[in-house]
Amino acid sequence: MIAAWPCPGPSGQTDEYALSFDQGRARRLLIVPALFDEANRTRRMIVETMRLLDATGIDSFLPDLPGCNESRQNFTGQSLHGWRTAMQHAARHFRATCVLTIRGGVLVMPQTLPGIVYEPAKGPNILRQLLRARTIAAREAGRSEDTAALLEQGRTAGLELAGYRFGASLIAGLENALPEIESQRIIMQGEVGGGGLWLRAEPAAAPKQSASLARLIAAELPA
Repeated sequence: MIAAWPCPGPSGQTDEYALSFDQGRARRLLIVPALFDEANRTRRMIVETMRLLDATGIDSFLPDLPGCNESRQNFTGQSLHGWRTAMQHAARHFRATCVLTIRGGVLVMPQTLPGIVYEPAKGPNILRQLLRARTIAAREAGRSEDTAALLEQGRTAGLELAGYRFGASLIAGLENALPEIESQRIIMQGEVGGGGLWLRAEPAAAPKQSASLARLIAAELPA
């Protein structure tokens, strides 16, 4: 089901939405999605993982990051700090006892929760991939764009990347953000099996990966 949760934002508090499998059980997993297009490519696999976790007695919650999906907040006003604060609010609202982060979600996860980090991604690498995709698209359209010049523009005035209008704060945050992993268990793609869905051009289901990830999560989370 879809559940609303109160979320702070640059223009004040709004109601954001989360996919929720909630039966009031002891194990309550907050899932912090991957960032940008990687969130779209992995969502079907994560939703199926949530269904499997539900069958094993684990509640789970997949909130939208402010400015993304059905959010009413403006994407351009977002920052890594703002997303981190939002995920802390979501964790409290859903009474999460543990966390699962997907790829770049590790950069905005609540640091107080134990749990699992799935194939963590570094902010500079994410930003580099976004800039590279833009320069390739420009080249195919007969234009020449320079990555360094684009980055300088992004630091001061924001930048259009992958269909998103990034504000300067989000660009600056990504440029320096590294995962801070303490007690969380790290799962790399080799344990899940198959190729990373974030590398595919289109969203896809991956039932075997969902089943594998659900088993790893259920085995890791305390009863």
